[in-house]
Amino acid sequence: MAMIGNLILLAITVYSYMIIAYILMSWFPNARESSFGQFLGSVVEPYLSPFRRLIPPLGMIDLSPIVAIFTLYFARMGVAAIFF
Repeated sequence: MAMIGNLILLAITVYSYMIIAYILMSWFPNARESSFGQFLGSVVEPYLSPFRRLIPPLGMIDLSPIVAIFTLYFARMGVAAIFF
């Protein structure tokens, strides 16, 4: 059971880093239009879209990815509590 828990924790961690990379790509011109940016967008956007509907942007600042990462963090803590 611990191995399954470790795999789930690893997947959550990797997904969190993918969200961070996707956020950082918005700072560079045309980075999201690259093939890697489009891949990250297709993986990350379905998870971020419910948060974007709930949390409106404050001017040009989008806080929804921060809330999404915190949600993943709490999910990671829950998985650790269940499996370990």
